[in-house]
Amino acid sequence: MVRGFSLTSRLTFFFTGLAAAVVFGFGWLFMATADQHFIELDQAALSDKMHLIEDVLVNANSAAETRCRLDEALSHHHGLFAAVTNTKGIPLFQSAGFSMPVSSVPTAVNNQAPVWQVWSVEGREQRVLRFQARPGYAPTEELTVTIAMDTAHHAQFLANLRHSLIIYAIAATLVSGLLGWLAAHQGLAPLRAMKTRAAGVSGQQLDERMPVDAVPVEMAELAKELNRMLDRLQSDFSRLQEFSSDLAHELRTPISNLLTQTQVTLSATRDEATYRDVLASNAEELQRLAKMVSDMLFLAKTERGVDLPGKERFPALPEVQALLEFYEVVADEKHIKLRVDGGGNIHGDRLMFRRAVSNLLSNALRHAPEGGDVHVAISDSPQFTEVTVENTGEDINPQVLPRLFDRFFRADPARLHAMSNGAGLGLSITKAIAEAHGGTARVRSEHGKTSFILMFPH
Repeated sequence: MVRGFSLTSRLTFFFTGLAAAVVFGFGWLFMATADQHFIELDQAALSDKMHLIEDVLVNANSAAETRCRLDEALSHHHGLFAAVTNTKGIPLFQSAGFSMPVSSVPTAVNNQAPVWQVWSVEGREQRVLRFQARPGYAPTEELTVTIAMDTAHHAQFLANLRHSLIIYAIAATLVSGLLGWLAAHQGLAPLRAMKTRAAGVSGQQLDERMPVDAVPVEMAELAKELNRMLDRLQSDFSRLQEFSSDLAHELRTPISNLLTQTQVTLSATRDEATYRDVLASNAEELQRLAKMVSDMLFLAKTERGVDLPGKERFPALPEVQALLEFYEVVADEKHIKLRVDGGGNIHGDRLMFRRAVSNLLSNALRHAPEGGDVHVAISDSPQFTEVTVENTGEDINPQVLPRLFDRFFRADPARLHAMSNGAGLGLSITKAIAEAHGGTARVRSEHGKTSFILMFPH
């Protein structure tokens, strides 16, 4: 049921319940204090009458004088009753209209301490004080004195007070609930503003941001985090749009070549050798497309955060040396010197590591000039193992460096090497492999040397 209520309703119910608890709790405390106060007032009045009656009994010279003086002293007190009886229960004095329920009268009264009681006579409550006294005219006789006070006027006052407090408490609770709703509604206005902004976000409009300065401090961090999320979404969406455009461009060329070549071949009868050449050319283009699709699938898996399939700890130097032997033929054709030094251990997937370094070596050989140099340096530290692939050649424009790891990006498309049949995904795959290992990939180009650095954590 709670899930069906809005946050404003929940806050209103909570505030109303809290206000009701406070108001009714205060009312109960006030009533209990008032009732206790009346009890203390009645006890004080009865104690005063006890001293008055004791004084009358001590100073009276006869039973008749006692009755006369008690009647004179007590008759003008409304709601006050008194009775004086001897040891045989015969009343010496009794106020008019005063009746004592037998069931409420104890058989004996302690001579040293008065007895406090509460009687109910005909549905009306009486507060009673009973004690023993010796009259002055008969010091050996023990008299039992009973003083009762009718609490009807106090009960009536408390009933009226209770009725007024209940009406006030209900009204105060309703007003508090209304004020609570207004406070919650106004306090959550920034959330509604953020909701309006969020509703305006779409694939065509990603520049909407949450109003950080216009929201309370408690919501400012949420607004900032949402803005950072929108920044990431906008960046990723822009990259996705660029990727879609680049992918369409990269696929369009080989597909167009395949289609054109096939249509031309089918337009007339050809000999067997011509068909063979066309099929061989088509196979080459299809291999390029298959490699591109395979690379894209690999990048998609690494971006989803896949686990490394064959994680192990292995030395980096033998793996790099095996790759240098593989690329030695290509290096000899351009008279490029290959060398490696250093050492360190890699904690990760051996095949993925070789693929990352192979991409960097292929890229270095492709861009190194005739007679140039390609150097692989491996260094080990307590936190990382660093693999650097450096080649000589022209410096890369600093404005281009941040985009070298982007998909389908080529620093200078007009000067593609003839030996390259790549689609501009090699460096992207290298960076993805490094990040899948929890590491990083970066590049620097200065003083005639370009270095790609991979860092693999231990």
